[in-house]
Amino acid sequence: MNDKIVLPSTLSSINNTSSDTLLMLYKDMLLGRSFENMCAQMYYRGKMFGFVHLYNGQEAVSTGVIKCLNNTDYVCSTYRDHVHALSKGVPANLIMAELFGKETGCSHGRGGSMHIFSAKHNFLGGFAFIGEGIPIATGAAFQSIYRSHVLQDTNELRVTACFFGDGTTNNGQFFECLNMSVLWKLPIIFVVENNQWAIGMAHHRSSSSPEIHKKAKAFGLPGIEVDGMDVLAIRNVTQQAIKRARSGEGPTLIEALTYRFRGHSLADPDELRSSQEKDAWLARDPIKYFKNCLSVNSIIDDNLLNKIHTDVKADIDQAVSFALSSPEPQIKDLKRYLFVEDT
Repeated sequence: MNDKIVLPSTLSSINNTSSDTLLMLYKDMLLGRSFENMCAQMYYRGKMFGFVHLYNGQEAVSTGVIKCLNNTDYVCSTYRDHVHALSKGVPANLIMAELFGKETGCSHGRGGSMHIFSAKHNFLGGFAFIGEGIPIATGAAFQSIYRSHVLQDTNELRVTACFFGDGTTNNGQFFECLNMSVLWKLPIIFVVENNQWAIGMAHHRSSSSPEIHKKAKAFGLPGIEVDGMDVLAIRNVTQQAIKRARSGEGPTLIEALTYRFRGHSLADPDELRSSQEKDAWLARDPIKYFKNCLSVNSIIDDNLLNKIHTDVKADIDQAVSFALSSPEPQIKDLKRYLFVEDT
């Protein structure tokens, strides 16, 4: 791929976006990638245990969607949840400590990689089984409508962004919740991160209708396909979906075409995907592409971009130091947090 090529539509979006916003988007994507790369190092050094699913390659989706939301809005994730949590504002040190199983983690070391959660940030959690989060997200969107219609809350509707993979769209929860969300005009955005593979099953082999966004038509909500490697393209369609949701018009389904650069998990040798397929997607790395757009067109000074790299590295190093120095949960607290505690 020629490094000098910039799509006209992307250049137009860049020119219509403030420098501060562009820097924020770039930093968020870079933070996600750097965090996941460090997770891989820590996992292979024996600092993390169990299954760890990394998000490398899909950063534009998380940043493009979540950075359009307000603090009062909700995000519901999957087992590939670290970067979603970072984009929602959960501090890197709390997530890293959680991955290390430490008491200072955002779930006090009880959740681990697949169950990142933060009530403070309205991050509704990661879910280990596919489709589990969709009914939770639908419930969150319903309470937003309930606040408005029943409790007479005059604040704007809170929007819920619900993330899941292409394999989930063949499951019952997906269809049931799409139907309910349209029926009740819920302020929810269903974000399909179509990374082409459901563990070891290629998407085109598992669905009779591979174009997932077209499934929305059966239930009467907009279905939009977008380049999941272009953060500004995702941001644009998300802003439209949020506007629709807040105005009471109901849900939107966004299918983001993306790719995970690593295996399904860090325990996956990743032998099922061809090197030609992986190389083709690696050439479209969303972070490198976005940086190139900013740099080649002299939109952001290279010194600023380099400073972002330095700052992100410092944040990640600090997160690891925090996790390493944090205490382990105590045996006496084994049953703690099972129920709500008195305050």
